[in-house]
Amino acid sequence: MSFLKKNIPQILVHIFLWSALFGMLSYPFLAYSQALPNDLLLKMVTAIVLFYFNYYFLVPYFLLNGKKIIYLILSVTIVGLIVYIFHKTAPQMEIREFPRPMRRMSPLRREIFALRFPMIPFVIFSIPLLFSTMLRVYFSWQKNESLRKTIEKEKVESELQFLKAQLNPHFLFNSLNTIYSLSVKKSKDTSDAIINLSELMRYMLYEADKENVPLSKEIEYIKSYVALQRLRLADSENVHLKISGDDNNKNIPPLLFISFIENAFKYGTDYNGKTMVKINFLIQEAYIHFSVINKIGVIKKNDKSSGLGLENIKNRLKYLYPNSHILDITDDGKTYEVDLKINF
Repeated sequence: MSFLKKNIPQILVHIFLWSALFGMLSYPFLAYSQALPNDLLLKMVTAIVLFYFNYYFLVPYFLLNGKKIIYLILSVTIVGLIVYIFHKTAPQMEIREFPRPMRRMSPLRREIFALRFPMIPFVIFSIPLLFSTMLRVYFSWQKNESLRKTIEKEKVESELQFLKAQLNPHFLFNSLNTIYSLSVKKSKDTSDAIINLSELMRYMLYEADKENVPLSKEIEYIKSYVALQRLRLADSENVHLKISGDDNNKNIPPLLFISFIENAFKYGTDYNGKTMVKINFLIQEAYIHFSVINKIGVIKKNDKSSGLGLENIKNRLKYLYPNSHILDITDDGKTYEVDLKINF
C-alpha cells in the first residue's frame, strides 16, 4: 500500500499519456465517423512496449551513462523499423481508411501523400519514446537531487558534530582551569563561573542538536561564553559585547557565531593575558548583523583545527542560507574582522 501511495503521481502520469496517445491515434477516424483500424490495438501495444523498453533499458544504460550518440542511433533505428513494418504490412489499408476528405485528393497529391505518410506514424511512435526519455531523465535528476541534498545535510550535520567536539574539550579544560584558579584565590567570582559553565554545557547538550533554536537562547549562550572568557583573562577591559535590537520570536541554527568568537579570543590574546575583542549583534526584523574584531596577538599559531572550524561554519552558512547571507573576513596583519549578515 505504501509503495502504491508513493508512486501514485507516476501512475497517473502514465495513464494520462496512454489515454492521450490513444485519443491521438483514434481521433482522425472518430472525427469523421470512420471505423477504427484493425491494427490500432497492436500499435498501442507496440507504443507501450517501446515506452517501457526505452524507460527501463535504453535511457538508463545508454543516455544516462553518457552514451548519447549510441542512444540516438538506437532510438531512431528502432522507431524507423517499427514504422517500416507497419507500413509494409498494410500500406493500402492505411490510405484507404483515412478520413473522406483525404480520399478526394487528386492522384498526384495522393502519390505525394503516400510517400509522406510514413512520417506520421514515425512522429506518433516517437512521442512515447520522447516522453519516456523525459520522464526517466526527470525522475533520475529528482532522485540524484534528493540524494545530493541528503548527503549535503549529513555533511553539514557531521561538521556541526565536529565543531561541537572541537569546542568542548579545550574550552572545558580552560574553563575548569579558570574555575580552579578562582577557587584557589577564594574569589567571589567562582560561583558565577560555575553557573556560566553549567549554562554552556546545558546548551551544548540539549539545544545544539536541534535544527533551529530561539535566537535569545543563542545570545544567552554567547553571553555566558564571553563572561567565562573575561574571568579567564588577566586583562579583559577591552572585551566588549554589544547586542542591539529585539531577539524575541526569531529562530536560528545553533552555534553559527561561536567559532568566530572563539577564534577571536584565541588569537586576540597575547602572552600576558591582554586582549582586544569587540563583538556586536544588530538584530532587525528582517536580518541579523554580526561582527567581531580582535587584535592579532604577537604570534599567530598555525592551528589546523581552528581553520577547519571556520570552514565548517562557512559550509553551514552556504547550505543553510545559500542566497541570504553575506560573509566578509578581513585580516590586515594587525586586526582580524568578521562581518556577517543573515536574512531571516
